[in-house]
Amino acid sequence: MTFTPWTLFTDLGIIAILLLIGKLLRVYVKLFQKLFIPPSIIAGALGLLLGPGGFDILPFSNQLGVYPAVLITFIFGALPLSTSTVRGKDVFRGVGATWAYSQLGILLQWGVMGLLGFTLFRWLWPSLNDAFAIMLPTGFYGGHGTAAAIGESFDKLGWSEAASLGMTTSTVGVLLAIVGGLAIVKVASQTGRTNYIADFDNLPDELRSGLVPPDGNRESSGERTTSSISIESLTFHFALVLLAAFGGWILCKGVKTVVPSLEFPVYCCSFIAGLVFKLISDNTRISNYIDKPTISSISNLSADLLVAFGIASIRLEVVAKYWLPLTILLVTGTIITFICVFFLSRRLFRENGFEKSIFAWGWWTGTMAMGIALLRISDPKQESPTLGDFALAYLPCAPVEILIISLAPIMYAAGNGLWFSIGCMVLAALVIVLSRILGWWKK
Repeated sequence: MTFTPWTLFTDLGIIAILLLIGKLLRVYVKLFQKLFIPPSIIAGALGLLLGPGGFDILPFSNQLGVYPAVLITFIFGALPLSTSTVRGKDVFRGVGATWAYSQLGILLQWGVMGLLGFTLFRWLWPSLNDAFAIMLPTGFYGGHGTAAAIGESFDKLGWSEAASLGMTTSTVGVLLAIVGGLAIVKVASQTGRTNYIADFDNLPDELRSGLVPPDGNRESSGERTTSSISIESLTFHFALVLLAAFGGWILCKGVKTVVPSLEFPVYCCSFIAGLVFKLISDNTRISNYIDKPTISSISNLSADLLVAFGIASIRLEVVAKYWLPLTILLVTGTIITFICVFFLSRRLFRENGFEKSIFAWGWWTGTMAMGIALLRISDPKQESPTLGDFALAYLPCAPVEILIISLAPIMYAAGNGLWFSIGCMVLAALVIVLSRILGWWKK
């Protein structure tokens, strides 16, 4: 099939229909409401079932697996533009324990699962790719976006199955975040461990259906910072995000032109381009006209499309080929993540421990959006400072996460995956030592 702009138009049209069907199912099917399944997950599952990988009814093109790699550049390019400028000392003074908690979550999931790959999985299946075990943090902590990014990197390095494995763990992780998170909240509310809800069954309907009624607490998606007589505000903000994404692509190609043997992932270069543009805008008047909620909305739009396209592009033959090691990977990863979430919470938090734990559970198994959804369920009126603390603490964590995502495929492809995993564990140990020295770590 020859790819043309109309091919892209067709693919987007089909996925839009599936997203709307997913939304209708969420509104009218009680099971989906009870499980809080996002429409993007439903759309992706329908695309997988009815697309080329399933019954081959929907006329998708052969580019489904490429779209997530493009969309992730928008998300990473928008990330610096949607955050506030905060000084490092302010982070460590205000939310040091939350930073340590978030940083340990990243490092331990990558480090522990990486070491399991070189011990348990190598012993059980010697022929497995050394990077098989890190498909768990790729999907759990990273989500579909990271799965798309790392899948693209591994594909260029000769392992084409990584994308499907990462998308599979991402999808299972999101379902685990929702279903497992809801079960945890329900048990905690019944045993008196929640601080802001007394009965899980009394949650408002708008959280279950996902529709906010006209007389409900509707939130603005952003402010107009430009006059539509010159340029529509949404167009202006989309151009900024596109500039960061495209700037990353130019940077990536420029580096490869100068040093042919060196190729950085486009999404990482987009993050760098976004940081540069953020620095320029903060030192000029441009930042006065950048509306962060609008940038976040554009990023979230890209994320919804990425999830739907990503799930629809899963190669079921890869999942069937690795069903046993994949099952063991998901079970062990879930147990390790559960221990990390709640053990570290008891050691680092003195207040709002449950709310921060349930947010972390949603984030570390699914996505940050899942963490926010679970937090809204356990703290409907947003009385705890959880979200603000994590948002502030994530700023110094983001460069570490970008570095991990960038280095993992390169080091594993070069045969240095074991050293990569050991490095993550050493850094985690240093964070624990720092936490004890600064008094964040409780006995």
